[in-house]
Amino acid sequence: MSQKHPVIAVTGSSGAGTTTVKYAFENIFRREKIQAAVIEGDSMHSLDRLAFRLAADEAAKAGNNTFSHFGPEANHFEKLEETFKTYSETGMCKRRYYVHSEEEAVLHNIHFKCSELKAGTFTPWEDIEENSDLLFYEGLHGMAVDGEIDVGKYVDLGIGVVPVVNLEWIQKIHRDKAERGYSAEATVDTILRRMPDYIKFITPQFSRTHINFQRVATVDTSNPFIARDIPTLDESFVVIRFSKPRGVDFRYMLSMIPNSFMSRANTLVVPGSKMSFAMEIILAPLLHDMIEKK
Repeated sequence: MSQKHPVIAVTGSSGAGTTTVKYAFENIFRREKIQAAVIEGDSMHSLDRLAFRLAADEAAKAGNNTFSHFGPEANHFEKLEETFKTYSETGMCKRRYYVHSEEEAVLHNIHFKCSELKAGTFTPWEDIEENSDLLFYEGLHGMAVDGEIDVGKYVDLGIGVVPVVNLEWIQKIHRDKAERGYSAEATVDTILRRMPDYIKFITPQFSRTHINFQRVATVDTSNPFIARDIPTLDESFVVIRFSKPRGVDFRYMLSMIPNSFMSRANTLVVPGSKMSFAMEIILAPLLHDMIEKK
């Protein structure tokens, strides 16, 4: 950890809703004029799209039906740890991007003055911008541990985004269908294949984060595989757990967020419709203090 070069990690599984937290941070960065260097979690995969499919096929032929993006075989855990460590010590590190679409490929080809980048590949490594105020990571493994590799050791503020699992599955099934054209059956196969790595490498992170945001639906999600739509924010509550509640001004938060309440001494519950607002109320003072300490 580093007061001079702080690292923030937002971590959650695919379809969990980490993008919502990312947007909240971006609003705070813009309002507070904070220069954040951004690391995308997908950039730390060790295999591009084609190589992953080939590796997954080979693993299946060998009897391994659990090869996934959640585990160490498909990720550079050691590189992510080194990135956080280097930034915390020097304020600089290397970064690359995963190209998600052909539209992104066009933009990256312009930036890198090349033409070979395509969807499903990685850009070259390059130095991040100089004089950033902090490093911001959003992805799968911001607090991951694998043997002697401890990514979270260098994180100053770890945020977990963790819907209850049925809601998480509903979100993923609908997102994969809308954005990628996957059938519900294909997404369920992916969920099953990822489950061992989900249990081993994803869920343990949420015991190490400083704050967790967990969305809980107030409608029936008992069978996520036949749900016709995603429960809305108005049909949800958000359970916010603080690992270190000492010093947290819960009275202020309760006064600022309508219809919120405390369920435990370290847990604030807010209406789902107030999730983004609650994130900014909670996170803005933490970032302000972080920058002040620099």
